[in-house]
Amino acid sequence: MNPDATDPDHDTDHDLHDARTWRADGWTAQVIKNEDDDGWAVAMTQVGAAEPALVGPWTMGRDKKNPKPLDAPSFFTLVKTASEVLRRHEQQLQAQLHKRIAVTVGGQRIQVTLDIVPDDEHPSARLSAHDAAGVLVGAAGVAPDFKLTAASAAAWIDGGYRRPD
Repeated sequence: MNPDATDPDHDTDHDLHDARTWRADGWTAQVIKNEDDDGWAVAMTQVGAAEPALVGPWTMGRDKKNPKPLDAPSFFTLVKTASEVLRRHEQQLQAQLHKRIAVTVGGQRIQVTLDIVPDDEHPSARLSAHDAAGVLVGAAGVAPDFKLTAASAAAWIDGGYRRPD
C-alpha cells in the first residue's frame, strides 16, 4: 500500500508515482473523490503547504467508475498550472501591498508609493514620495487602509508631506 501524500509523517523527499498519487519536483498530485458528484478531482499541493494550490476536475477512466491513472505528462501539466496559480496569487498580493502613483504638483512630477506591512496585531503602512531624479522628498506613516489615489497623493504633497488624518 502506498502512503498517503497528506500524511505528515510520510517522507516527502522521495518521488512517488502511483495511479492516484504523484510526487516530484516539490509537488504532490492527489486524485480524490469529488464531494459534489460522482466524479473525481485532482489536488495539487506544494511540499510544505497546508492547502492545495489547485483543485480541479479529473477525468474518469474507461470503466466510468474509477479515475484515469496519473501519468507523467498529466502531472507536469498540473505542476505548470498550479505554479501559475501561485504566481498570480503572489502578483495580486504584491499589487495589494505595494501601490504606486505619479502626480504632478506645482509643475513637478512626484512618484508616490504606499507600502503596506500586513500583521495580525500591528499592521502598518508608509507613504513615500520621490522626485523625478529618484530623491526621497517626503515620507509619512499612514493607516494600513489608506486609499492611495491621485487626489490623496496630491493633498499629502500639498500638506507638506505630513501624516494624513
